[in-house]
Amino acid sequence: RLRVERALRQDIYVNAFPLNTAGAPLDEHDPAANMVYRANVHGSERNPFAPFTSELDWKLAEWVKKHNIGSNALTELLSIEGVVDSLGLSYQNSRELNAIIDKDIPASRPRFECREVTLEDEGVTVELYLRDIMQCICALYGDPKFAPHLIFKPEQHFLDEAHTDRVWHDIHTGDWWWMMQMVLENRSPGATILPIILSSDKTEIALFRGKSAYPLYMTLGNIPKDIRRKPSQKGYVLLGYLPTSNLEEINIKAKRRRIAANIFHLCLDEILAPTKIPASEGEVMASGDGICRRNHPIVAAYACDYLDQVVVTGVLYGDCPICDTPHNHLGDPDYPMELRNLEHIQHILNIADEVPRQYLQACREARIKPIYQPFWADLPGADIFLSITPDTLHQLYQGILKHLLAWIKSAYSQAEIDARCQRLPPNHHIRSFLKGITSLTKLTGQEHADIARILLGLIIDLPLPNNLSPVRLVKSARALLDFIYLAQYPIHNSATLDAMEQAMERFDENKSIFVDLNIQNNWNIPKLHIVSRHYRLLIERLGTTDNFNTQFFERLHIEVAKDAADATNWKDEFPQMTLWLERNEKIARHADFIQWRQAGCPPLSTINPLPLPLPPLKMTKHPSLKAVAISHLEQEYHATEFKNTLRHFVARYNNPNASSATIRRIARDIPLPITHLPVYHRAKFWRSDFPHF
Repeated sequence: RLRVERALRQDIYVNAFPLNTAGAPLDEHDPAANMVYRANVHGSERNPFAPFTSELDWKLAEWVKKHNIGSNALTELLSIEGVVDSLGLSYQNSRELNAIIDKDIPASRPRFECREVTLEDEGVTVELYLRDIMQCICALYGDPKFAPHLIFKPEQHFLDEAHTDRVWHDIHTGDWWWMMQMVLENRSPGATILPIILSSDKTEIALFRGKSAYPLYMTLGNIPKDIRRKPSQKGYVLLGYLPTSNLEEINIKAKRRRIAANIFHLCLDEILAPTKIPASEGEVMASGDGICRRNHPIVAAYACDYLDQVVVTGVLYGDCPICDTPHNHLGDPDYPMELRNLEHIQHILNIADEVPRQYLQACREARIKPIYQPFWADLPGADIFLSITPDTLHQLYQGILKHLLAWIKSAYSQAEIDARCQRLPPNHHIRSFLKGITSLTKLTGQEHADIARILLGLIIDLPLPNNLSPVRLVKSARALLDFIYLAQYPIHNSATLDAMEQAMERFDENKSIFVDLNIQNNWNIPKLHIVSRHYRLLIERLGTTDNFNTQFFERLHIEVAKDAADATNWKDEFPQMTLWLERNEKIARHADFIQWRQAGCPPLSTINPLPLPLPPLKMTKHPSLKAVAISHLEQEYHATEFKNTLRHFVARYNNPNASSATIRRIARDIPLPITHLPVYHRAKFWRSDFPHF
């Protein structure tokens, strides 16, 4: 609540969950996480840096692991005569440092293990690197820096006291948590839901070696999104590396795709299986402050791109993973839409072993792939089709904006578009594309966002071929850009969701211009269908889009995939990568513990505090230019009449009650002994009297 009030700068009215037993703590109480950690570090009572001998000893070890210093480089440095003795180090080479980390620093997160997963009917065996998911959940839930901020039960937030204007932001303000909490409370009061948010995305770890990794990430919806989204907060955990085998030994492509899909689901089932009993019956866990609750870990969301959505849900490529609209009707806004029926699909899956021919026919009719035992088939409380989340990166920027750019490049002269890019004057927060935008390839999400800022200005008065009026095209572009920006609001209410839907309606009204130009005749685009037909439902169900932006998870690739791979010798990488990650996680947890010890072991409520609200005016600490001549201000910055304006300000400041005529007379006689002034090129400010969104 406090987070939203600070963001909106107004009061929020809360409709609390009606049953007091929801999220209630148990009578039992465990020791606080930091105290348990302290007891497990030998010598920590006397030395806050233990198992290291001094602050310098610890700081060097932290620096080595944080900056991925190679083992050979560190050993060579420490072998220089006098370095170890001068610094008072407890290790003389990288092997000894790793031994200290492995043996003497407690592990806050579970170790990785390698399992062989076999698809028995096909005789295919792959290696899966995974962690115990329940231990991972306990590690996230029990992290002391999250303890003051954890959310234990759902709420409904409103902008008015009459509770008519509802607000959505974090996942606990959505309908899913409220509905699931009611189900569990009616069955067994006293439940605390742990909404599991999963994400997977294959990534290259070596561009020229042809090697890739397939990380599977997890975070909890109990952690507020402003903490979850910051990689520095470590509000996520790597569950494992999924197999990346291309199955080249299988020559038939259709069979290869089918086996790859079954392997994916078999691996996910292996990872998620330990959550099935706790999801329905609950498991007692302690948060970082030692307070115990009966927790139910339930898969609430799966954030991924469209290719992974197809694999995760098992739908046919080109179809919507959320509703049963046929592919050839995805572009029809008036086509009757029904959400995919999980119970019906589970019934189909149950006959796979009984009547294979009937099973295959039922799968074709339901337009799902005949996957044998999908991982979500028996996950308590999970509806995989409604767990697919809105995605700013792949659906908005690399989805509908990418399509819009292609249409615009086909409609207008690309040379003129590039020329207009080059003529754009420089401005704050505007990227200059000095070579234009039409020749750019493999654009990132940030580059798409930069183009979106200038796109409307590039086409606003460009003529179309055959003297066609450009009005509909401009309206279509503006409608899609409006939708992209509205969909990214960190806080939504009914009015903003209405505005988002109205923007897509304006696009539907004007998109015929692309048909008239013979650019786009087929609107059966899955990403366009998802954003236009399902975004409101998903936001009301699971919270705003910034809860699940895959751009955050792709940012994690740098550490858990690319940096980890760079620390290996590129021979049998995954055992080395997992060991590197375990050591880095230990160092990060130990750094938090040492910081807590150095602060005097304060109560958890004082660590990792909420960020303060922005002041009305925020300036940089130092000016952009320390001394700029006043004459230069008037010439280069076009601050005409600067001297007279400054005299007028001084006169008004010293004589606040004087009349305007008196101020003008006083100002004429004020001397200006200064010739140079500091200049700030950037300032952030907000006005409390701006119209309400």
